[in-house]
Amino acid sequence: MEPVVLGGKLVSGLIGPLVRKLFVQDGPGAGLVDRPVRLSALVSFRGEKRTLGEKEVHRLAERIVTQAVESPGEPPFPADEQTAVADALARRLFALGDLEMDDVQAVRLGSAELARLLLRHAPPPDGLSADAHAFLDSAAEWACLHILEFFTRRSTFVARTLVEQSRAQAELIAKVDELIARTPRPDSRDAAFERRYLPYLADRHDHITIYGIDLRDSPDRWPLQVAYLSLEATTEDERPSDLEPHGHPPAAPGRLPAEEALAGGSRVLLRGDAGSGKTTLVQWLAVTAARDAGRIPYVLPLRTLIRTGPLPAPDGFLAAVGCPLTPPQGWAERVLTAGRGLILVDGLDEIPAADRHRTRDWLRSLLAAYPGNAVLLTSRPTAVRPDWLADEGFRELTLAPMRRAEVATFVHRWHEAARAPEYEQPLLDSLRTKRDLARLATNPLMCGLICALHRERRGYLPTGRKELYDAALTMLLARRDRERGMGAELGEEAQLELLQRLAYALVLSGRTEMDLDTAEGIVERCLPTIASASGDAATVLRALLLRSGLLRQPAEGVVHFVHRTFQDYLGARYAVEEGHLDVLVSHADDTQWEDVIRMAVAHARPRERASVLRQLLAHDTPRLTLLALACLEHATALDPGVRAEVEQRASTLIPPRTTEDAHALAEAGPLVLELLPGPEGLTAEEAHGVTVTASLLGEEEPEGALTVLRRFRNHPDLKVRRQLVGTWSRFDAGVYATEVLDHLDRTDLILTCESAEQRAAIARMRPWQRLHFRGRHRIEDILAAVPAPEAVAALTLSANPELTDLGTLTPFRSLRALSVHNCPAAGGVDRLADLPLSRFDCSNIADPNGLRTLRSLTRLSVNQRLPGTDLRQTLPVDAPLEFLHLDEQSIGSTRLRGLEHWTDLRTLSLGLLPASLTSDDWRRVASLSELAPLHLDIPELPGIRELRVYWVLGAEDLSALASRLPGLRSVSLLTHLDFTLPHVEALFPHAQVTLIQS
Repeated sequence: MEPVVLGGKLVSGLIGPLVRKLFVQDGPGAGLVDRPVRLSALVSFRGEKRTLGEKEVHRLAERIVTQAVESPGEPPFPADEQTAVADALARRLFALGDLEMDDVQAVRLGSAELARLLLRHAPPPDGLSADAHAFLDSAAEWACLHILEFFTRRSTFVARTLVEQSRAQAELIAKVDELIARTPRPDSRDAAFERRYLPYLADRHDHITIYGIDLRDSPDRWPLQVAYLSLEATTEDERPSDLEPHGHPPAAPGRLPAEEALAGGSRVLLRGDAGSGKTTLVQWLAVTAARDAGRIPYVLPLRTLIRTGPLPAPDGFLAAVGCPLTPPQGWAERVLTAGRGLILVDGLDEIPAADRHRTRDWLRSLLAAYPGNAVLLTSRPTAVRPDWLADEGFRELTLAPMRRAEVATFVHRWHEAARAPEYEQPLLDSLRTKRDLARLATNPLMCGLICALHRERRGYLPTGRKELYDAALTMLLARRDRERGMGAELGEEAQLELLQRLAYALVLSGRTEMDLDTAEGIVERCLPTIASASGDAATVLRALLLRSGLLRQPAEGVVHFVHRTFQDYLGARYAVEEGHLDVLVSHADDTQWEDVIRMAVAHARPRERASVLRQLLAHDTPRLTLLALACLEHATALDPGVRAEVEQRASTLIPPRTTEDAHALAEAGPLVLELLPGPEGLTAEEAHGVTVTASLLGEEEPEGALTVLRRFRNHPDLKVRRQLVGTWSRFDAGVYATEVLDHLDRTDLILTCESAEQRAAIARMRPWQRLHFRGRHRIEDILAAVPAPEAVAALTLSANPELTDLGTLTPFRSLRALSVHNCPAAGGVDRLADLPLSRFDCSNIADPNGLRTLRSLTRLSVNQRLPGTDLRQTLPVDAPLEFLHLDEQSIGSTRLRGLEHWTDLRTLSLGLLPASLTSDDWRRVASLSELAPLHLDIPELPGIRELRVYWVLGAEDLSALASRLPGLRSVSLLTHLDFTLPHVEALFPHAQVTLIQS
């Protein structure tokens, strides 16, 4: 019953006077004393001025309840509960005397929260119906409303409230004064300049080009707020390469929105492939910071800084990037000294290697002089080695490829901006069904080109990378802008000729930017060969800059391609035309030249293709062999012998046939992923090798690796399925669970969970019968992750210091196998007795004493010291054990005393052979008539020369002894039976084998 409904049954004129009786009438003054009087001193049933007793409060509560019951309308609860409800209400009213607060604090709290406090302090009512509970809660809140009304009418309340407010204001003023004293007041000229600089910077970087959208009548720039797509960055942690299914998988890489990379003022080296959105992210961070006015951003493109000579000091930042505003003297230094700067250094890969070392020295000096500022440096993935700036405290992140959801978002925004909604859904359908096309749509650049081509060609899309680039170039170079009054009219072929020469010059120099004078010189040397060109080199170059859509001038006196993808493609085209393929092949060891070489093979003639591929094969390295294989995709016409040789050489690498082959193949890099086959036609060993390779490359190319692994999710082989389960932590937990794990045949699979993200993913999947929770997991979190615990048959908990009481596992009521390892606080083994456990394994738990209660066990493994002097004192004497494992530590004090009790024992495992065992212990072993295998974990002992084995029956497997005792020269077998020795002699070829019958 809501309080407002109850209010219709309780007349305020009656309940108000009743409530006032709960409090003394003379207040404690204005509350100016150091310790204000608490509610416990105001109530009338406690303290020195007590006027009500327990009976009176009960009668007061009875009157309130009686009034509600006797009022017109439906009774709020059954009539036989009236006395119990009145008693419960009285107990809540008595709880007022236990609250440690004064009336000002109570009013600030509110009636609902005050009622909840009374509920927590009062004894809980027993046996009441749901209607009675609802009435009781509502009545208590209604009474609290009148209590607070009474407080506000007391003569001392207003005075005490003013005192409280005065004290709070004084405290706030003191804190603000202290903050002002600690923070130096900025120069007024600095503040005035920043009011001009920040809007200028936000406006300058608030627009980006969505490639391909600037066609026909569409605008060529779009607001950053509309066009920006939030991508993710992943951490570049070092991980072990061992992916054995039962090993400890590496920790999952951290993922965060890329725009949060600098949260907390960190230093970040952000790596990303061509077109992945690094520069757009820099713009977003700059615009966001400028508008929030929290930090002062500096956008510093390295290609521009390097061109001006020595890298600038802070007072030269703005001039170096062409900012027309002039700051006050020393402004930048004051900003950085105060730690207010956001330094965004873009394009480390776009400058030569020698200049990169100079850049690192410049950054080191800058950071040493001005610590505390946020710094972001962007680069292509392989421009510098890992941990290149680790000593300077830089965290390394990689801009992740776009996922399918992000691609869909981009496609939607693109078509919305281009006002072409009719093409959106057909393109999304193509991206879902055409794998080759989807593989290209991994970054904003290629997504934009695909969208533009799809619209331009009215739904037709080329297949393959070369065809896509060809179509994109045709689209971009065919544009016309007659309103600009250009003096030179260049056709598509003429533009390509000029652009590819500029691109090749940049490829050879290892740069992505060149001086305007150098570009004009290249154009000038090319002009005599172009009949359609008119005007001088400067005019023609200006036409390219304005009209090609591929070349631009980011700053005065410098030109570069809009993206390096086009630079590499056009450079490869020119190298083929000029017969410079040997030059390209000479750089094949450099991963930065992979795309140039592949595109060169696409452009080349059949004989040239064959030459390039033979040279790649001649290096006889896995990476270049696979590069040759990748080139076949673009070699439509090729000598069949060369194609066969490439495929034959690559077939020794792909598919990998062993785990070792898979590790070697993965070292060739992400190029491998697009060459890995699907499961069709592969043996189980080959399928396993493919999944291991893709798993190893999951860190570098998670989306591509996931594409490969997804194809094997229905594979029946156990090793393949174990590999798919074991590599979960290398991928986004939710995506991998949806795409791979939830499709697997779960037979004989154990799913390991190590993080909160993985727990959340488990909760969304079909039930798993076997689960392993490794690390810190609270039991309540584990149960929340397993909505159907009754479906779990096997559970392992390891390395969990949070686990204290194994009895909390009882919701797993179908549990047949439980393993608890390295959980040093775990106890309560006896509380597992109600579970249908047939197997229990433990090591390093707090107390194994409860093992005696597990009477249903058939398998038991203990790897920790057992108390007592006899196994029967700790192990379950009533359990029909068939398998028992004890290590040397387990039987340190018990030895094997009492072992003969478990007459059903079929397998005994003793780990490392305990030196303390006596002949009496071995007689106990011999007494077990059902015992078949005896497992002894014996290390290799080359010094043992003589071996005597007693009570041999002739069928024993002694191969383990043969491998552990390679130095044997004499083997004696004692038996009472008659049998031959050839099988034993074959095991010990260097020893004299003798049969002794007793």
